[in-house]
Amino acid sequence: MKFKVCGMRDKKNIEDLKLLHPDYMGFIFWPKSSRFVSQNTPKLPSHIKKTGVFVDAKFNYIKSCVEKHQLQVVQLHGEETPEYCSQIKSLKVEVIKTFSIKEKIDFNILKPYESNCDFFLFDSKGKLPGGNGYAFDWSILNDYASKKPFFLSGGIGLDDIESIGQLLKTKLPLFAIDVNSKFEIKPALKNIKKLIDFKYQLYEL
Repeated sequence: MKFKVCGMRDKKNIEDLKLLHPDYMGFIFWPKSSRFVSQNTPKLPSHIKKTGVFVDAKFNYIKSCVEKHQLQVVQLHGEETPEYCSQIKSLKVEVIKTFSIKEKIDFNILKPYESNCDFFLFDSKGKLPGGNGYAFDWSILNDYASKKPFFLSGGIGLDDIESIGQLLKTKLPLFAIDVNSKFEIKPALKNIKKLIDFKYQLYEL
């Protein structure tokens, strides 16, 4: 199972996180976010996939960010259509399409996206497109019948290790765990010690 840390910005914090070797590192390019990245981002080792998070952004804006920041992955966190996902794939990046869940979701809405993205991401529906700090009811995923691998996100913290272990015992195609707000000292600044603890507990599952 892969590990993604999202909402990075601070240069020293990024350097410290690099030593933990997450599989994906996320940078948020949505201007309304408290974790918005407006400056240059550092180069990452090739084994850490640099991920840009966007919300209903114009194609040319995403294209310019992919080129400027050398993004390997684009995460779409808004109301983007399957056709738009396909257009982003033309940039030669991995595409993650996010779906936010509150109390339920009709998984049939995902079918048109299956051939236009590499992964789905399930997050908690809240006031913001992401980073709301709380989890949705993971039992909803029992109705997920697709073989498309997915990222699990939404208020995940150290207290969720056991529940993640239970999910891994199912036949669900859980590909990666995505963490953010539960490990923050303040927006866009992560507690590296807590992330180390989480990662090693995660990899012991």
